[in-house]
Amino acid sequence: MRSIDKKTSMGYTLNALTSRKKLVLIYQITNIMPILNNAKKALRQSKKRAAENKIVKDAYKQALKAVRKALEAGEKDLTEKVQFAQKKLDKAAKKGVLKKNTASRKLSRLMKRVNVASK
Repeated sequence: MRSIDKKTSMGYTLNALTSRKKLVLIYQITNIMPILNNAKKALRQSKKRAAENKIVKDAYKQALKAVRKALEAGEKDLTEKVQFAQKKLDKAAKKGVLKKNTASRKLSRLMKRVNVASK
């Protein structure tokens, strides 16, 4: 294993970092891959779940962005876009990508902006 005092690419010595950052940097330096079969399977599962979560996360972010852009452009009829954003937020909350209250808060703030713009 490499020396703990070796400078990282950022110029810090590992002794100057927190323990969690040390672990991350040591892991990146040594490129540890799982050896046991159950660890290999867990890594595969983790990558698959992360990819699925990213699809859901990107979908609700794009839906929110579409509504925000429509608001800035001054569109009046936003019902379809808002409903689509609500659908994506609810699905993300249902799948566990977002917490229920977080999804509710994002939708609430979006609706406030829509209601102000529609007046």
